[in-house]
Amino acid sequence: MLLNINGLKKFLDDRAPEDMLNFYCEDEKKALIAIKGTEQDIESRMPVKITRHYYDLAKNSLPLQTLVKASPAETFDMQGAPDPGNQMSYSPIEGLIYKYELGLIYVASTCSAHCRFCYREELITKKEITRENGTAERKGLAQISELVNYINEHNKIVADNGGIHPETGREKLREILMSGGDPMVLLNKNLAQWFSALADAGIENIRIGTKELAFFPDRFDKEFFAMMDNFHAAYPGIRFRIMVHFNHPDEFLAKDEQGNYIENPAGGLVWVESAERAVSQLASRKWISIENQAPFIKGISNDAGAIRIMQRELKRNSIENHYFFCDRDIIGHKSFSLPIEDAWKLLNDSQKGLSGVEAHARLSITHYLGKTEVVAVTNEPMPGVPGTENGVVIFKLLRGAAGAHNKGQVAIVGRNPDAILFSGYEDRVIFDEAGLFKNSMQDTSSIELVVNN
Repeated sequence: MLLNINGLKKFLDDRAPEDMLNFYCEDEKKALIAIKGTEQDIESRMPVKITRHYYDLAKNSLPLQTLVKASPAETFDMQGAPDPGNQMSYSPIEGLIYKYELGLIYVASTCSAHCRFCYREELITKKEITRENGTAERKGLAQISELVNYINEHNKIVADNGGIHPETGREKLREILMSGGDPMVLLNKNLAQWFSALADAGIENIRIGTKELAFFPDRFDKEFFAMMDNFHAAYPGIRFRIMVHFNHPDEFLAKDEQGNYIENPAGGLVWVESAERAVSQLASRKWISIENQAPFIKGISNDAGAIRIMQRELKRNSIENHYFFCDRDIIGHKSFSLPIEDAWKLLNDSQKGLSGVEAHARLSITHYLGKTEVVAVTNEPMPGVPGTENGVVIFKLLRGAAGAHNKGQVAIVGRNPDAILFSGYEDRVIFDEAGLFKNSMQDTSSIELVVNN
């Protein structure tokens, strides 16, 4: 049975289970108590929540402790966007974010545990967000009937215009990402209701964004798989993509008494039993694929060797390495963010020694124009091109937020090792066909000369 601790107060008042009382040391407790009720109050930014399963892993792992333990550093600098990525600009109905080639729907407003760096903190904490019409309201969850009507109307417009939407240039809406919060906190019957409604509306691929394989893998029990199998029997053409969220191999690999990973005589490393069982059951169903994507976070993703092990073990166990992300500009992001160039080096170094199929993951950073890949960071200047003396960073727009027309366009900037957002490069733009730095002055003639020659 799931046991979770809701709220920091139980730790501060020594009312947590006895074996969990030392999770926060006395100095940590004093520091958190000192800012309670002030503008730096930790839980006004993000409530504390942890499962028993994750505590048992985290007590022997500093990266996992960083992921779930509150720290006063979170509120030292509260810069950030109340609505990262301007998501409300792409919300045609409540609970739906229609960016890229799929729709994201909020179906839950909590998770089994809370990542301290969560970029959905405004949904979980029920903060008011300014809408397109200027009003300020809390983000709401999607409603089945309203969403189905929207999908049907949108896809009819596409069909009536030869298969392409006349405004965005996109094809039919055929994929939905169920998110939140974590959809896997819903009851099986509620998940089945969503699945059936989406299938009846013509959705072909259903994604489930979840961290339950780390926080509470026993959620993937026989009752869940019975529901999934019954649904598949009724809708055999629907494909599921389970978008899991492993940040560190300590979330799924077993350790010996010395804290080392354990070699599996059959190959690879030994997994935490409940996580291995859940992944095995998911992977055994050919209509379900599993993809991992996670941000690189300061204090969690610092070790290229650990990230290499993670990618290797995930692929070995039928989980594809999809994306790693630079951190979003959430409120308080500076305590979590790795510089962009450090994140690229971390991924590049972690993939040394991996095979081609193990090293599929790319590094993505979200721009208000869309999802953007950090393609390369160079160390050498580009001959004859001013501003490249210390090397360059190359960005490529992977997905346009508003339409498909600018996919694949690039921008090149001079390096800035301290940059954590695009704004860190605004004074060193060299080439920008993607418009990522459209407010920056630039002279592209020099790079055009090099390219043409």
